[in-house]
Formats: sequence, structure tokens, C-alpha cells
Amino acid sequence: MDLGQLGAGIVMGIAALGSAIGIAIAGQAAIGAWKRCYMNNKPAPFILTVFAGAPLTQTIYGFLLMQTMKSATATDGAFMVGIGLFSGIAMAASAIAQGKAGAAGSDALGETGKGFAQYIMVVGLCETVALFAMVFSMIVCA
Repeated sequence: MDLGQLGAGIVMGIAALGSAIGIAIAGQAAIGAWKRCYMNNKPAPFILTVFAGAPLTQTIYGFLLMQTMKSATATDGAFMVGIGLFSGIAMAASAIAQGKAGAAGSDALGETGKGFAQYIMVVGLCETVALFAMVFSMIVCA
């Protein structure tokens, strides 16, 4: 078995798992906010889909790192498994945190109709962790 290829698969799988969890968390909050809007005869802000979908990008980062790892010249399979495992965990944690921040943003925006710029900044900060994990891992794999 090629451990390097296993590491590439690990990063993709774990990052996607984190995205799924983050989307579920943020999506539930968006649906709840929409429900409250409908119950109060207020317009339901479509922009809440931004919060719900934000954690999906970690799957893309996992895919990009997987592609880099598949073509990497590093021959140490254990190193590649380690990169895949820990980078995937970092991306998953980022997606879950992003889902939680998006859930809070959905709740606040649905209730007040204000503050989208501030809420999306916090969501973006969570995103930065995944970007750093991807880029730094790409650098060490190259």
C-alpha cells in the first residue's frame, strides 16, 4: 500500500466530514431563523444561505491539498499520512467552528436584520485556519 496516497485520501475525507458537520450546524440555525421570520410575518433573509454554506469551502481545500499530495515528490509515506491526518483535522475543526459562528450569525441577523458584515467577518476568521493548514501543508509537500 502506498501510504502517501492514503494520506491524500485522509485529508480529503476528514475535511469533507468537517464541512458536513459545519453545514448541518449553520443550516439548522438558518432554517430556525427563517421559521421565526415567517411566524412574525417578516421577510426571510436569503443571505442566511451564506452562513449555511460557508463550511463547504473546507472540502475544496481538502481536495486541493489532496491533489498536491498525490503529485508530491516526498517519498516518506508516514510523513504524508501525518500531513493528511493533521491537516484534515485542522480543516474539519475550522469548518465546525465556522458552522457554529454561522449559526450565531443566522440567529442574530434573522432576529435583528442587522450586522451581516460583522458576522461574516467572524465566519471568515474561522475560514483562515483552514487556509493556513492547506497552504502550509502544500509548502511542506512540494
